[in-house]
Amino acid sequence: MAILQISEPGQSPLPHQFKKVIGIDLGTTNSLVATVSHDGSREGESPVVINDAEGRAMLPSVVHYTNDGADFVGHQALALAAEDPYNTLASFKRLMGRNIDDIDDLQQFNVVEHNTATEQADATAIIRLATAAGHITPLEASAEILSSLLATAQARLGGSIEGAVITVPAYFDDAQRQATKDAAHLAGVNLLRLINEPTAAAVAYGLDKADDRTVVIYDLGGGTFDVSILQLSDGVFEVMATAGNSSLGGDDFDLVILKWALAGIECVADDLSPAEYRGLLASARQLKQQLTDREVETIDFFCANKNYQLELSRDQFNDLIMPLVNNTVDVCRSSLHDANLTPSEIADVVLVGGSTRVPLVQQRVEELFQQPPKIDVDPDQVVALGAAIQADALIGNSSNADLLLLDVTPLSLGIETMGGLVEKIIHRNTSIPSSRAQEFTTYKDGQTALALHVLQGERDLVEDCRSLARFELREIPPMVAGAARIEVTFKVDADGLLEVSAQEMTTGAAANIQVKPSYGLAEDEIANMLKASYSHAQQDRDARMLAEQKVEAIGLVEAVKAALLLDSDLLDKQQLAKINNGIDTLLSDIDTDDTSIITLSLASLSRETEAFAVLRMDQSIRKALQGKNLDDVVE
Repeated sequence: MAILQISEPGQSPLPHQFKKVIGIDLGTTNSLVATVSHDGSREGESPVVINDAEGRAMLPSVVHYTNDGADFVGHQALALAAEDPYNTLASFKRLMGRNIDDIDDLQQFNVVEHNTATEQADATAIIRLATAAGHITPLEASAEILSSLLATAQARLGGSIEGAVITVPAYFDDAQRQATKDAAHLAGVNLLRLINEPTAAAVAYGLDKADDRTVVIYDLGGGTFDVSILQLSDGVFEVMATAGNSSLGGDDFDLVILKWALAGIECVADDLSPAEYRGLLASARQLKQQLTDREVETIDFFCANKNYQLELSRDQFNDLIMPLVNNTVDVCRSSLHDANLTPSEIADVVLVGGSTRVPLVQQRVEELFQQPPKIDVDPDQVVALGAAIQADALIGNSSNADLLLLDVTPLSLGIETMGGLVEKIIHRNTSIPSSRAQEFTTYKDGQTALALHVLQGERDLVEDCRSLARFELREIPPMVAGAARIEVTFKVDADGLLEVSAQEMTTGAAANIQVKPSYGLAEDEIANMLKASYSHAQQDRDARMLAEQKVEAIGLVEAVKAALLLDSDLLDKQQLAKINNGIDTLLSDIDTDDTSIITLSLASLSRETEAFAVLRMDQSIRKALQGKNLDDVVE
């Protein structure tokens, strides 16, 4: 009889066989795919970028569409960008999971009617772009890039790819992360997990193997910026703080150069054809790249059937982009404050993203953190290399399998309670994956359903936070107000996606929702929400106190009115008049929006009803004892 064999956990059945996995950096301007090369042993691990058949590492994140579909992807598509702009989609990562109102610069896209909103009450339609192949979503365009990278990996590694880790900006919200996961599914990629780009960069630098230290990852790519502060200890990556802007990057540097050029040659952007606009953007990008190594550069700009030759110095360029670079520095300072750290406590600063090649960026980062930043690994490749290392660990090939990544939630998550208040359940900068539960109860007697409103933000009032989803819990047994026990649980998975569930504890009645909003946060919205939480702190405390007092006042009024309907005969006319007068006064004072006045009226009505409460309790006791002797009561 043959003996059945079982392989070691996480390893291939045959020794020195390794599963083929990849790491993908799905970028705004360029994308890359990488893998870990093994020399036959687990000690010979080396992450490498996978080049295409022409030996190119980077694939431009550009897709050209014809009547037959996505005809060209990457370099061939980029060559057609100026010639056929509306059928050639570029920089669409900035549109992933977003709404048209979130995007300032849509000139290079032919935006059409949105699709219908999802069933979520606050969801808004996804952007669709008109092309020769029909209406294309940014998700579908991203899937084409992922498909091309997957095909390159399969061709170069030989055979099927068993899994992939895809990187996303740390500040991607639920909608943007879900859109990335959906794009991977559409492309046929077996997604092992999403990983934040800054964390991937730290892995690529081998900082997980260094002594305990705190590091900053400054990531400025083509379309997004984020900064993360990581605490590294024994292979554990804990994100202490993260912040950023999902609509700030090198593309914005190109745009300010373009605006400068148009002002100099007295051309109006609205008068440009789409082809001219794309061509001028390409010239602006070329000028930016040349100023990395040169102090002054001259370039041709073709506009309105005329050719203009413009000269731009690096100092002029620095002046143009200074507000954008200072924006990133301010975000870094805010992150240090969130992590309760000073620049001197940072051991390493790692630069990620092609836009960090700009000398002014390196200069400002060095000034803030008081040390030269690390640029040893190609900033364009470092994220893909880190993703490959993580993929190798997750599939069981790597000796880094014990690497633990603890990312965080960028904003607090909670639900709406009575009075338009937000009760935070998972606070910002909480390590994920995470699960938190909190008990709530009903507001009215006999309430058999609960409306749950999921929110994101730092303020205390619903109107100042972002709505994510709504759902209902039904079949709650009718009880007096406050008697029901409803446990609400928030679960954020390793990819930062949220699931909310609610359960009534006595019957087990339950409801849940996966929060997949159809669009992300608007440009600068996260930063503005955080700033507002600080600048309006006292205002929010006052507003919460006022709302809580109003809820308590209305609850007392309703309770007293219900008691009077049943037992007003226990009171004489004078007592009844005082209580009714107290009710009227409290209801009138609620409209004053003065917390101190409401508090005084609330206390007054409570005093007026104390004797009434005693009378009702005595009556209840008498009814309970009626017809019973002393022995029955004792028993």
